Amino acid sequence: MQIDQAKLEQFLGQVVGELGAAMNAALVLIGEKLGLYKAMAGAGPMTPAELAKKTNTDERYIREWLSAQAAGGYVTYDPAKQAFELPDEQAFALAVEDSPAYLPGAFHIVSAIIKDEPKLVEAFRTGDGVGWDEHDVSLFEGTEKFFRPNYAANLVSSWIPSLTGMDEKLKRGARVADVGCGHGASTILMALAYPNSQFVGFDYHGPSVGWARRAAAKAGTKNAAFEVAKAKDFHGTKYDLVAFFDCLHDMGDPVGAARHVHEMLNPDGTWMIVEPFAHDKLEENLNPAGRLFYSASTMICTPASRAQEVGLCLGAQAGEARMRKVVTDGGFTRFRRAAETPFNLVYEAKP
Repeated sequence: MQIDQAKLEQFLGQVVGELGAAMNAALVLIGEKLGLYKAMAGAGPMTPAELAKKTNTDERYIREWLSAQAAGGYVTYDPAKQAFELPDEQAFALAVEDSPAYLPGAFHIVSAIIKDEPKLVEAFRTGDGVGWDEHDVSLFEGTEKFFRPNYAANLVSSWIPSLTGMDEKLKRGARVADVGCGHGASTILMALAYPNSQFVGFDYHGPSVGWARRAAAKAGTKNAAFEVAKAKDFHGTKYDLVAFFDCLHDMGDPVGAARHVHEMLNPDGTWMIVEPFAHDKLEENLNPAGRLFYSASTMICTPASRAQEVGLCLGAQAGEARMRKVVTDGGFTRFRRAAETPFNLVYEAKP
C-alpha cells in the first residue's frame, strides 16, 4: 500500500465524526422518549439540574447527555452560566411533532436496523430476504413518525392537486385505496381532508393494520377503513385513486402490483406513486441524501423485495426511468412526474 498520510488523517477525521453521529442516534431516542427536547423547547438556558427536575430524571445522566448534545451542535452551551439551550431551529426538528422537519422517527429506524444486523449479515451470505414483518418493531413506529410530517406538509397541499382533476374529484366524493399504508398516516390525512370520499388502507402486515385502525379511531375519521391485503390482491369495488407511498420499490413483484392496480382502477382513475427522490444514474445519487437512501435500501428495501415472489429489488434509488418501465409493463399508457420535493418524486399513472 502507498499511504498518503494527509488523506489518511482526513478520512480518520471523517470516521470520528461519523462514530459520534452513530453514538448520538441512541441519545436522540433517549431525548425523545424522556421528553428532554420538548422540555427545553422555548425554555431558554437550562442547567442540568433544572432539566432533570423538569423531566423527573437523574441530574448526572442529564449533564452527560447535554454535554454530548452540545458537542454535536444539537444544543448550545454558555460557559459563564453553565447552562444549555435548545435553539428554535433544533427544537422545530426535535421537539415539534407536527413540524414538517420532525426527525426522531428516523432514529427509531436506525435503532431497528442495528438490532436486525445479524439477520442482514445472514441475508448477505445466503441471498435470502428479510421481510418487512421480520424487522424489529421500532421500524414500524419509526417509519410512521418519520414519514408522517412530510406527508402532512405536502400530500393534501401540493401532491394531490398536482394530479389531473383529482383534488376536485376527492372533494365531490371518490373511492381511494392506499396500498402499503403501514400505520395509516397517509390514509388518515387524506380522509380528514376529503370527508366526502371513502378511503381503504391496505397492508400485508397485520399489526400495522391494527395500529392504523386505532389511529383512525383516535383521529375521529369516519370515512377510513383498514384491511390486511397485499399489493397484488387488495380488493373492493373499482377505485378512482390508488396511492402507493414509498413502498412500490420494496415489493418483490412491482410489475405484478402495477397490473393489479390497473385492474382495480376505474377507466378514468389515477395511480399516485410516491417514491424517494432519485436520479437515474448512480453517479448522480452520490450525495448525502443518496447515501441515506442507499443505506436504508440495503438494510430494508432490498431485503424486503428479496423476501417476496420475483424479488425484482428495485431499491430506494430506482429513479424515474425504471419506475416508468414498471408502470408501463403493468399496462398503463400514461406516466408522468407530477410533483417533487428534495426527498420525494410523485408520479401520476393513468390507464
